Amino acid sequence: MNNNIFAVLSLHAELWLMMVILVVLLADLFMGSLRKCWLHPLVCVLMAAQVIINLTPDTRMLFGGMYINTPFMSIVKSVLSAGTLLVFLQSDRWLSRPDTHFKRGEFYVLTLCTLLGMFFMLTAGHFLLFYLGLELASIPMACIVALDKYRHDSAEAGAKFILSSMFSSAFLLYGLSFLYGSCGTLYMADVSGLLSDSAMAKFALALFIAGIAFKMSLVPFHLWTADVYQGAPTTVTAYLSVISKGAAAVALAGILYHVFGAYVSDWGYALSALVMLTITVGNLMALLQNDMKRFMAFSSISQAGYLLLGVMTNSPQGIASVVFYLIIYIVANIGVFSVIGALEEENGGNALQREDYRGLYRTNPRLAFFMTLCLFSLAGIPPFAGFFSKFFIFSAAAGAGWWITVFVALVNTVVSLYYYLMVVKAMYIETPDEGKSPLPAFRVGGTSRICMWLCFAGVCVLGLLSVIYEGLFHWATGFCAG
Repeated sequence: MNNNIFAVLSLHAELWLMMVILVVLLADLFMGSLRKCWLHPLVCVLMAAQVIINLTPDTRMLFGGMYINTPFMSIVKSVLSAGTLLVFLQSDRWLSRPDTHFKRGEFYVLTLCTLLGMFFMLTAGHFLLFYLGLELASIPMACIVALDKYRHDSAEAGAKFILSSMFSSAFLLYGLSFLYGSCGTLYMADVSGLLSDSAMAKFALALFIAGIAFKMSLVPFHLWTADVYQGAPTTVTAYLSVISKGAAAVALAGILYHVFGAYVSDWGYALSALVMLTITVGNLMALLQNDMKRFMAFSSISQAGYLLLGVMTNSPQGIASVVFYLIIYIVANIGVFSVIGALEEENGGNALQREDYRGLYRTNPRLAFFMTLCLFSLAGIPPFAGFFSKFFIFSAAAGAGWWITVFVALVNTVVSLYYYLMVVKAMYIETPDEGKSPLPAFRVGGTSRICMWLCFAGVCVLGLLSVIYEGLFHWATGFCAG
């Protein structure tokens, strides 16, 4: 009995997160008028502690092998928790509005529930636990997408998200049923040794990849993305674009590497086609967008293709490049969304078009400069961190022999630079249309400013570290191999 209790207590990351959810729920119920002032700092402090607690290097196999935690997964959990903390920091002003302040507790609890589901996805040693984690991450997400249901088509976005999640979950669960029929078990360690060269097992793999492709917004499973990103609150869009996408990418990489490694000759070419389609379609559609959130939606579709490029390498170097790319993508993308959200709140909560950014440098030079750095990092321009994240992804894919896929990704990087520069051009060179004035000068306050400074440090410092410490990525590759 004592051993069982000790085993449960060793789930320190998940238990702490569940405790945070419980504390936030009780605080939201009983703090009364103090909730408006103290709930946000309380959540941010607890999440900062979560980041540190996740870093505990621990290897555990619990519940008969259904739960398997490794030091590598602890690092990934810390990355996702840190990204969630950044999202919470930037949400302060949005949650302080008269029409949203009473939803503050619901937003925190639902978001943390999705994060808990991602933790179970990452540490699952059994496909049913993986599926339960996926659903725990998806269903509360539909609620926070529809949180602003009276503004900006948020209710419609929530409906589209839950419908697409239903289809993707059905694909995945249907694939797992075929996998069980082929192998007689859903334990991942056992499946890897029982896989046969049968049509049923390969069909199960195809359905599994299709289900995850919906979650990652991979072409042609991406059609829900732009509408959901546009209709959801900007803070929720930021969370959806990086945290959930990153968790799905790392989980997919681990399962393909450890479970379906014998089928690499089959799923490698399928993923290569998905990568080329996703990056190309995402970039071409981004060129046509004027609404900034739809613009970032297609940008995130393209970025998902780059993440998948690291997944398809089927090597420790590829998995390390995925995690490094995810870290850089989190700070750069959340940095862009923090600017978009701040400008929207200053504009009465109304969505902004790209032409509304014309002349932003004249009225808000610091915001324009910060957004430019983040966009340059997303585009992969040196010496910012995004350049090194793309370099490591390309190196891993080229080392695995995927030269044509890397070439297509490189060409698309030039295309992405063009549409990111369209936003920079609007801020620095273009002038507002006749009869219009640029967005007024204002000062970003509260924790949103802290979020921007942290993202700024991430974009610049991580780029410098990649230059100074040449062996950093090689150490990460060895860490993933171990």
